[in-house]
Amino acid sequence: MTLAALEAEVQTIWWITLAVGLVVAAVVVFLLHTLLKAVKDVERNVMELWETATTVARNTATTWLLGNTAEALETIKAEALKHDELLSKGESS
Repeated sequence: MTLAALEAEVQTIWWITLAVGLVVAAVVVFLLHTLLKAVKDVERNVMELWETATTVARNTATTWLLGNTAEALETIKAEALKHDELLSKGESS
């Protein structure tokens, strides 16, 4: 009879072990699902950041020309003043 009682206790321990294993497996599935969602969010945000960065790079690719623009503007201004001076002389004669 002691053997039968031991078997019932062993069977109970096995059922408890299986229940704990099922709970652990459910927790692991939940955590993996949460991790997958987080990875997808990160991937989406990285793609958004990449698109924004490429747009900024495209829009600022020619900013180095601004120094040349200032020089050209001074040249155009000097030339326009010469034209104005010549036209003003022509009107007064």
